[in-house]
Amino acid sequence: METILITGGTGTLGKAVVRRLLAPGREVRVLSRRPGPSGDAERYVGDLRTGAGVAEAVSGADTIVHCATTLGRDDVRTTRLLAEAARRGGAKPHLLYISIAGIDVIPLSYYRAKLATEHVVKNSGLPWTILRTTQFHDLIARFFSAQRALPVTAVLSGVRFQPVDVRVVAERMADLAEEGESGRVPDLGGPEIRTMADLARAYRARPVVSVPLPGTTMRGFRAGGNLVPDNALAGPAFEDFLAGR
Repeated sequence: METILITGGTGTLGKAVVRRLLAPGREVRVLSRRPGPSGDAERYVGDLRTGAGVAEAVSGADTIVHCATTLGRDDVRTTRLLAEAARRGGAKPHLLYISIAGIDVIPLSYYRAKLATEHVVKNSGLPWTILRTTQFHDLIARFFSAQRALPVTAVLSGVRFQPVDVRVVAERMADLAEEGESGRVPDLGGPEIRTMADLARAYRARPVVSVPLPGTTMRGFRAGGNLVPDNALAGPAFEDFLAGR
């Protein structure tokens, strides 16, 4: 029986990947720091930051879909710990990592951590695949939702996004998990490139204020470093996401 472990399997992307990978004759495991139901998947309680429970979760896994993130430099350490646990288990599972488009050209600290984590994956001694995607619809919506108490919505001047539906990403991740080691695969982006102001108006009909911010990070975003126009994938647009929530 094929065994697939999904780290971060209770998160937005992780849950969608789990749903896509469940199939007869396949054991799907979810690694989570907390006990609880995981549908038809088997939950393993473990913590990538401490290593507790990780060896048990990776034992016998053929594929590890690494969706867990700590939103900081801890990503490097936890991914290294995950790879080491997989190697100690004696087998060499396929390690599939989800990353972000533009992390090599936009000097955002979180992006630098993701780029360093990619190097850990590449040098893990395991068969590996890395997929970079543009921002999820959910992330764009959360940015606007955080301003719901304000009379206007502030956006970054001159910045565009190419938001992608998490279900489209999950479908691609599941395909890559089934295909096996593929190295760095083509980036994946949403169907439309739109200004942040346009997305804000779609989210809520109220005044939008553009805020010009200086710095190399903002220059990278304004230059479109976060976009992959040649790799747009058909799927729900931002308004479709909002209507389906």
